[in-house]
Amino acid sequence: MVAHATAPTPAICIAAPSSGTGKTTIATGLIAALARRMTVAPFKVGPDYIDPGYHTLAAGRPGRNLDSVMCGSGRIGPLYAHGSAGCDISVIEGVMGLFDGRIAEHADPTCAPGSTAEIAALLGVPVILVVDVRGMSQSAGALVRGFATSNQGVRVAGVILNKAGTERHAAVARAAVEAVGVPVLGSVPRMTGVEVPSRHLGLVTAAEHGREAVEAVGRMADLVEEHVDLDAVIAAAACSYTGPAWDPAAEVAPYLPGGEESGPQPRIALAGGPAFTFAYTEHEELLHAAGARVVRFDPLLDALPVCDGLIIPGGFPEEHVEALSARSDLTAAFQTLVADGAPVHGECAGLLWLTQSLDAHPMLGVIDTHAAMGRRLTLGYREAVALGDSVLYRAGERVTGHEFHHTALTNQQADGFAPAWGWRTWNGTRAAEGFLSPTVHASYLHVHPASVPQAVGRFVQAARAYAQRTRAART
Repeated sequence: MVAHATAPTPAICIAAPSSGTGKTTIATGLIAALARRMTVAPFKVGPDYIDPGYHTLAAGRPGRNLDSVMCGSGRIGPLYAHGSAGCDISVIEGVMGLFDGRIAEHADPTCAPGSTAEIAALLGVPVILVVDVRGMSQSAGALVRGFATSNQGVRVAGVILNKAGTERHAAVARAAVEAVGVPVLGSVPRMTGVEVPSRHLGLVTAAEHGREAVEAVGRMADLVEEHVDLDAVIAAAACSYTGPAWDPAAEVAPYLPGGEESGPQPRIALAGGPAFTFAYTEHEELLHAAGARVVRFDPLLDALPVCDGLIIPGGFPEEHVEALSARSDLTAAFQTLVADGAPVHGECAGLLWLTQSLDAHPMLGVIDTHAAMGRRLTLGYREAVALGDSVLYRAGERVTGHEFHHTALTNQQADGFAPAWGWRTWNGTRAAEGFLSPTVHASYLHVHPASVPQAVGRFVQAARAYAQRTRAART
């Protein structure tokens, strides 16, 4: 169920031949430069949480994700229409190389599921290709020709040359690209001090980087404004999607027996701040639509708010482990809340905070397992099935989620908890993951809430039931 949209917001999609070309710097700088002129809706292809944080700073409005693997291709248009409503233009940053995405059997070998190319084709949005021209000059034309002609459903409307060494170098590369019929919209020289710092899971988040992140985004905007033809970018923008917009109220309504007004309004605490930054914008919108009052708090600074349910999203608790460990007041308040039966949802970083310890530092101690950083990166989409009923899912329900972490647990089982998810690995082996109790659901698996409105509705209903019980007891 969705609301009808007006004329589509024109967009451009910033893509690249591969990762590491400076795509994020160009996309973020372009968003910020355009935002000095107009209202910009920023998007990121795929499940990434970090880039949208910088997009949010650049645009002054929430960065959103377009992930056709987790959400399904049919939701991409509605989610785009919802996120871009009222804006003058949208900038969609791609993921990896233009045609790279999920490795799946029977997939189109020229356009992977979840790829930037798939999203651009679904929305009818033109692509601007960012080409890192270090180590090439005339060859840039052949590279662009290949990308421009590889898939008829994807239109490469222009190129931005990045990391050009000299004006002569840029001129040769520009001539080579334009000789194959693709206009060059800008040439950005090699610069230092523009990129934001990175670590084991990618860029340092905007929330952690603070003022330096704001300054870095400003430098990116200045760089793009000086070296890219913004008028040509605006003129290239288009979108052919004219369908309905995603509507959080309509999505969650079927999962609210008696409607959102049946019972007290539940207060749901949502952890945030530098340690827990990985939350999709649509999650809070669905919570509000289901009738909840969302109270944000920073576990590094704030007391646990008075609440009827708690959501702990993903993030980087390993980078703030000492500060989290020092919050004995939060630990006591949280354990009381869990013991009292309030619903709790911990996702990835949330799972880590719920364990006994992380890198030998005491955590909340709700789940009897320990976590530690390791060298191995666990990364990829998972086709998962719920192994039991919970405050989010019913046994047998299927979701497509995403794992992305460097930590590992000492054991996968804990007293009082059953496994939350089951799936098969790439070689067919059965895997069980996560922790499930009557009121707690904790897992490494990230799931886009727009793909599971029933889970959000159930969580709010569980919080409402808890509020009704505890508030009646207090009176």
